[in-house]
Amino acid sequence: MSNPVRSAVRAVAERGVALVAACNRWRLPRAPSPFTVGIHAPMREELTLTDLTVTGSIPAGLDGRYLKMGANPVRPAARAHEWFLGDGMVHGLALTDGRARWYRNRWIGSRLAAAALGRPAAPGPRRGRNDTVNTNVVEIGGRAFAVVEAGSFPVALSETLEAQNYNPFDGTLAGSFSGHPHRDPLTAETHAIAYDGAVWDSVRHVVLSPAGRVVRDVAIPVEHGPCIHDCALTARFAIVLDLPLTFSMRALLAGYRLPFRWNPSHRARVGLLPRHGTAAEIAWCDVEPCYVFHVANAFDEADGRVILDVIAYPRVFASAGGGFDEPGRLERWTADPATRRVERRVIDPTPQEFPRIDERRFGQRHRYAYAVSVPPDGDPQLTGATQIYKHDCRTGERRVHDFGGDRVPGEFVFVPAAPDAGEDEGWLLGLVVDRGTETTDFAILDARAFEAPPVATIRLPHRIPPGFHGNWFPTRREPV
Repeated sequence: MSNPVRSAVRAVAERGVALVAACNRWRLPRAPSPFTVGIHAPMREELTLTDLTVTGSIPAGLDGRYLKMGANPVRPAARAHEWFLGDGMVHGLALTDGRARWYRNRWIGSRLAAAALGRPAAPGPRRGRNDTVNTNVVEIGGRAFAVVEAGSFPVALSETLEAQNYNPFDGTLAGSFSGHPHRDPLTAETHAIAYDGAVWDSVRHVVLSPAGRVVRDVAIPVEHGPCIHDCALTARFAIVLDLPLTFSMRALLAGYRLPFRWNPSHRARVGLLPRHGTAAEIAWCDVEPCYVFHVANAFDEADGRVILDVIAYPRVFASAGGGFDEPGRLERWTADPATRRVERRVIDPTPQEFPRIDERRFGQRHRYAYAVSVPPDGDPQLTGATQIYKHDCRTGERRVHDFGGDRVPGEFVFVPAAPDAGEDEGWLLGLVVDRGTETTDFAILDARAFEAPPVATIRLPHRIPPGFHGNWFPTRREPV
């Protein structure tokens, strides 16, 4: 069958599947999603605030912007709304000379969000019909990009978030990208494992140069269309997490908007891909069935084994309607390319998520990891999840910072106090929602005085939904 004929047949089949899915969606219960009410209720307006209340002293060395992304639907779907699929909103807070200069929040200008808001969509080339971008904000090639997995091209953001442009890395990205690309601090390259919901038999290792252009895009054969949310990196390998959350035609035809479900027939494995190698050179290491949304870090051992610190779930999305089944826990995995097996060891069984490290150590041996508490019962409203954790991976010690009351922290990011500072010598930055007052604090902790009160908080007079991921973007000053 020729390529044009194959494409035409596929297009007809996809339209038929979409029609059946749309019809069946009307049969699903009409009810508010737990991710559009309470603590997750979307913001309804874009704000620019310059008169911000600061308690304590903002460290003078914090010169830059904190940017965070999350799903903030303009019009939440009445049926089968999925937290992961809502319109993207980026929040930004700029700090300079010990001052909080501004806060801004802006919707990402997808076609759907822009139409609902009654304004033009952001310019730039699109990839497919779904151009929602809502997962992460990362620095690539000196620019801030909003990114998402399995679908849209990234969106380049201006300094003040006012200008947006869909940008496939200056025309060098041919396919989908990832919500979790990772920068190698030693080479300044950015690595990602990218999948596409419409491509079930392969994923891709994508590498961007320090200038932010794709220099490697290697297909990796897989089965069943696995959902690969995150990846890892070592000096030798790009690491592929091929785990049993895969595309489900049954879920799609039933009308669910996120068509991935737990697949017990899918082989759980970790792929060690030589960073400059081909798919045929991957060492696939079997692991007990589980799922990983986020990796803290990975590094090579001298004996050839690879260490990964991850948040592992026994299973996810096992029910017909999807959703989390049991909370995740912090584990250390040892992948051995000689035996082709992964050994798992629990570091901390306490339910937690969003692990981060000092990014200067990414792909190298690390000592400290930070994570956020989650409710043991999986309550989507995050009731009682008031703590963040600091793990000493050398001693096994866990330290706790409890914000107390009904104050719910999101992901915290580590910022070193200086380029040559020690691994935990610096600041932890993140947003904390006060459910009682419907306000949000941007909290700055001293990583070495982890349990102590924040050295500074910046009060935002509204609730920012917990969202997904944030990063610190230091000001780049030209040499004098």
